[in-house]
Amino acid sequence: MKVIISHDVDHVSVIEHKKDLIIPKFWIRSLIEFSLGYISYSEIRGRLSDFFHNKWHNLEELMKFDKEKDIPSIFSIGVSKGRGLSYSLRDAKFWIKKILGEGFKVGVHGIAFESYADIKLEYETFKKISGLDRFGIRMHYLKANNETFEMFDKVGYIYDSSVYDLKNPFKIGNLWEFPLCLMDGYIVNRNSHYQNQNLKQIKETTKEMIEEAFKKNLKYFTFLFHDRYFSNSFKSWKDWYIWVIEHLKSNGFEFINYREAIEELENKK
Repeated sequence: MKVIISHDVDHVSVIEHKKDLIIPKFWIRSLIEFSLGYISYSEIRGRLSDFFHNKWHNLEELMKFDKEKDIPSIFSIGVSKGRGLSYSLRDAKFWIKKILGEGFKVGVHGIAFESYADIKLEYETFKKISGLDRFGIRMHYLKANNETFEMFDKVGYIYDSSVYDLKNPFKIGNLWEFPLCLMDGYIVNRNSHYQNQNLKQIKETTKEMIEEAFKKNLKYFTFLFHDRYFSNSFKSWKDWYIWVIEHLKSNGFEFINYREAIEELENKK
C-alpha cells in the first residue's frame, strides 16, 4: 500500500472573510474547544495572534516540512468562491506559482458540482492561471451529486478525490477516482463541528484506519491535511500530522502523488 498526501487550501487571510460568518463561527468553535479542555490557552493566544496578523494559512511552513521529509504532496487551490472559501484569483495564482516553484503538484479545490458550465469555467480558469494541461480536483466539503464525476471526466480532469471511502481507485470514463481514505477534520472533530478528540485518541483512530485499509488490500491510502492546521495554534492537529508522516515512514510506506499513481494504474493495464 502506497500513500498519497494532499493539502486543501481553504483560507489565505482573515480579511477575505469580512462578508461571511467564518470569523464568528471560528471564535465560537475555539471557545468551546478551550472550555472543554481540548485546546490550551497558548493555542487561543496563537489564534489571536494569527487573527490580528491577518494570516490564516501555513503554506510555507507545511511545504518546508514536506520537502524535508521527501513527501511529494499535492496542494488543491480554489479558483472560485464558495461557502468558507473566499480568497481572490490573484491570491490563487500567486500560491499556485509559489507551490509549483517549490516542486510540489497543484490541483483544483472545486466549488462547482451541479452545473457543467460552471465546472468547465473552473477547469479553464485553473488551466489558464496555472499553465498546466493535466490536473485533478477535490471538491470543497466533498460536495458532489450523481452527475458530478461524469462532468469532471467530460471537461478533462484526470483524477478526482472527493469520495470519502476506504476503496481502491476506479475509473469513470477517463477520470480516475481516488477515494479519500482519511481527512483531518473527520477524526479530530469526530461527528462534530469542533475538536472533541485528544492526540492519543486521534492517533489510535488513525492506526485503526490504516489497519482496515490493509485488510481491504488497498493499493493507495489517500490522506488529506489542511495547511491551516500546521501551526502551534492547532497543536493537536500539527503534532498529529508530524506523527503520521513519521509513523508511515518508519513502517516502510512509500509516498507518491496522484499523477504517479495514475501512471502505475495505466501501465498495469
